[in-house]
Amino acid sequence: MTKPFSLPGLSLAQTRTELLSGLTVALALVPEAVAFAFVAQVNPLVGLYAAFIVGLITAVIGGRPGMISGATGALAVVMVSLVVTHGVEYLFATVVLMGILQVLAGALRLGKFIRMVPHPVMLGFVNGLAIVIFLAQLGQFKVPGTNDWMAGEQLTLMLGLSFLTMGIIWLGSKYIKGFPAPLLGILAVSALVIGLGIDIPRVGDLATIKGGLPEFHIPIVPLNAETLSIIFPYAVILAAIGLIESLLTLNLVAELTDSKGGASQECFAQGTANIVTGFFGGMGGCAMIGQSMINVNSGGRTRLAGIAAALFLLAFIVVGSSLIEQIPLAALVGVMFMVVIGTFAWSSFRIINKIPRTDAFVLVLVSGVTVISDLAVAVVVGVIVSALVFAWQAAKRVGAHTSVSEDNVKTYELHGPLFFGSIASFNELFDPKSDPDEVIVDFLDSRVWDHSGLQAIDALYDRYKAAGKKLRLMHLSADCQRLLTKAGNRVEVSTLEDPEYGIAIDYEGRLEQNTAT
Repeated sequence: MTKPFSLPGLSLAQTRTELLSGLTVALALVPEAVAFAFVAQVNPLVGLYAAFIVGLITAVIGGRPGMISGATGALAVVMVSLVVTHGVEYLFATVVLMGILQVLAGALRLGKFIRMVPHPVMLGFVNGLAIVIFLAQLGQFKVPGTNDWMAGEQLTLMLGLSFLTMGIIWLGSKYIKGFPAPLLGILAVSALVIGLGIDIPRVGDLATIKGGLPEFHIPIVPLNAETLSIIFPYAVILAAIGLIESLLTLNLVAELTDSKGGASQECFAQGTANIVTGFFGGMGGCAMIGQSMINVNSGGRTRLAGIAAALFLLAFIVVGSSLIEQIPLAALVGVMFMVVIGTFAWSSFRIINKIPRTDAFVLVLVSGVTVISDLAVAVVVGVIVSALVFAWQAAKRVGAHTSVSEDNVKTYELHGPLFFGSIASFNELFDPKSDPDEVIVDFLDSRVWDHSGLQAIDALYDRYKAAGKKLRLMHLSADCQRLLTKAGNRVEVSTLEDPEYGIAIDYEGRLEQNTAT
């Protein structure tokens, strides 16, 4: 008897689940890619080719199996001004340069800095993106080819079929195992609409998706400094947005699936994908949180699902366009509405009054900026605000316990970080005029973080010197001592009683232990 087909490492059931999940993702990718192409004011095939190429390459070599990438709205809104001003060929050149910058980011291991994104920023990113996905679906409730909103029976049908799709997905996820609920919803509603001949907008009303295989194409732009000056700013912005969205999505999917992802590997994969898509007439792309959620919720966990999604999408373009164009938009809107419900961090409402006010503010701020502006700006703003809040709180933690020995030597046992934000509080701790002739500052429970801290120590030395008194430092860590020496610091540092500090150095997950005096 012939053994059922399955891929190495996957059971027959899991292989089927991965393939069906990929099919679901591909169906949902079609209107998204077309819509984003319209936003960037390029041919729909430019968006579809990008979704196929970027999706395939990142699925094969990306840092997070199961994550879906393709053309995205966050990139499209940046591209539109370049296309309008200089044309689509400059867009292709920009996408290639964008990919090169992302590969460099991977080579330099810059992806590890995504760990600096605080949790409130992550929640704000998720909530903001869920709102953006929801708002993007509202455009499907306009009469195709116009800016007029649907009304009457057409609107009722559109809403009814969207809610029907959502209901089928909800019931399917509870009672039907081994078959992706979103795909069930799409197939059931499509069969209903086509079988009854219901007059409602379909994928084909957006644009035809029929095309051939993507062809190699070198962007037709002058190879000179002027061209570089035009495309470089766009490439930097697109590379940053793409990596931020991809790495945040990577972290989110890793949390949902209780697995790990490689940030630097994802940077390299995104860059490689964009270089290739730029040479094959695609608009570039990055990770898609909505499609990734569809894949995860449909059971996709391996690279097979992403590869299948890309290949199914290509098949739709080359041979299956006439069938895919018959899918009602209401079914796909229903799927995306369920993605919104699954993506939004509803726990935010429960914890908003329990977390620190500053964290709650950052959460709301990032959500709002994501909706009003774009993801990259929102994340940067959130990180900056969080950093400023942290610096302000850390600045208030510097203090000292004082004691005077029998031989009239006063010791300040410093605690808390010494950096630019805590300098004012640090200076207020000392009273050179009233202190005895010899003073010791003990750094056993403190640490100098930056040049401002070194300068503060120098200034303190000058204050005591002007008062005719001696200042010594104790228990200063080796790295701080080296910084003081390098800066030409004149303060005497006593090392007789200095302890040993264990310094933990993290290289992409590999922990090494060094000892410094």
